[in-house]
Amino acid sequence: MNYFSSKFKLGILGGGQLGKMLLNETRKFDIHTCVLDASDEAPCKIACNEFFQGDLLDYETVINFGKQVDLLTIEIENVNLDALEALEKMGTKVYPSSKTLRVIQNKATQKLFYTDHNIPTADYSRFAYASEIDDAIENKGLTFPFVWKVAKFGYDGYGVKIIKSLDDLIGLPKGECITEEMIPFKNELAVIVSRNVNGEVATFPVVEMEFHPEANQVEYVICPARIEYSVAKKATEIALKVSEALNHVGLLAVELFQTHDDQILVNEVAPRPHNSGHHTIESSYTSQFEQHLRAILNLPLGRTDSKVGGIMVNLVGAEEHSGNVIYQNIDTIMEMEGVTPHIYGKKQTRPFRKMGHVTIVNEDIHEARKIAEKVKQTIKVISE
Repeated sequence: MNYFSSKFKLGILGGGQLGKMLLNETRKFDIHTCVLDASDEAPCKIACNEFFQGDLLDYETVINFGKQVDLLTIEIENVNLDALEALEKMGTKVYPSSKTLRVIQNKATQKLFYTDHNIPTADYSRFAYASEIDDAIENKGLTFPFVWKVAKFGYDGYGVKIIKSLDDLIGLPKGECITEEMIPFKNELAVIVSRNVNGEVATFPVVEMEFHPEANQVEYVICPARIEYSVAKKATEIALKVSEALNHVGLLAVELFQTHDDQILVNEVAPRPHNSGHHTIESSYTSQFEQHLRAILNLPLGRTDSKVGGIMVNLVGAEEHSGNVIYQNIDTIMEMEGVTPHIYGKKQTRPFRKMGHVTIVNEDIHEARKIAEKVKQTIKVISE
C-alpha cells in the first residue's frame, strides 16, 4: 500500500504529547492523519489533518472513528478494547492489537502474564477491592512496606503508592488493585523494542531512569545507561522475551529493575512511544516515533543505535502553581551546549503535570548529566 501523499488515513487514539511528536514524523512523510481525543485543546489538534473530539472509552465513538481510517494506532492505552476488537473483525488494521492491549491495560492481568510466561517480576497479590488489603495485613498475608497499584487507568505517577503503614491506605481508590513486594533495586532501566507486522525486531539501547521521590515521575532518562555490558545484555534479552510473548506490533517500552545482585525484573510495559524514548529524537539515528510508524506500517525498521549520548529532563508543573503556563528561563537553557527544549502545547499548568521535556546531547554522558542538572535547576514551569 502507498502511505505517502496518498488517500491512506492513519487514525490515532489519543491527542496528547506522544501523538504530537508522532505527528512530526507523519508530516515528514506526508501521511494523512486523523486524531480522536476528549479535549478540544489536545496538543495534537494543531498538527493532524483531521481532529475529532470524543471519549476514547466510549464504544460507539471509537467504532465510528475507526470506520473512517485505514489503520488505527494508540498513544494511550486507556481506550475501549471492545470497540477495537469489533473494528478488527470488520477488517480495520489495529496496532497494537486489542489482544495485546487486553494483557497490558490491566496491571493484574499483566502480572499474571509474566508469571505464565516465566518472565521475572516482583512478587504480587491481586485484590478485587482495596478494602481487602486490610484483611491481608491483619492475616499476615501482607507486610509493610509494599507497593500499591491501581489495576486500570493509572498514569504519570497516579495510581502508584508506597504503603508503609495503615494510614497510607486511607483515601485509596476502592476498586481492583495489586500489591507488589518492595524491590531494593540498584537502578531502574528501560528497553524499547520495535516489531513490525512481518516480525522484524529491533531494540533501542538500554536507558537508565531517575525518578522524582514524591511524584513517582521520571526526572531524567540517561542513554546509554551507566551499567555493565552484561547487565545491559540481560535487560535487552528479557525485554525481547516480553515482546515475543506479547507478539505486539509497534513499540513496546519495557520498564525494569536492576537488583543489587544484578538480577533483572520486569516492572511494567507500555505498548507505544514512551517517556523513556524521548531522547531518541535528538540522540538516535531513528527516533522512537519514526520507528513506531515504520513498525505499524510494516516498513523496514530503522537503525536504533545512538549518534551521541542523550539525556532527557522532564518539564513538569511546579508545585503550588496552577493556571496559564510560563516557561521561566527557557532562553537561558537554550544558551547551553546541546540543549533542545520540547514544549507540548498544554496551555494550563498544575503541580507535576507533564508540560514538556528537554534533551541534552553530548559525546560524554557524564558531561551531559551535569548539563541536565543545570537545566533542571534553571528552567521552571510556573503560572502567571
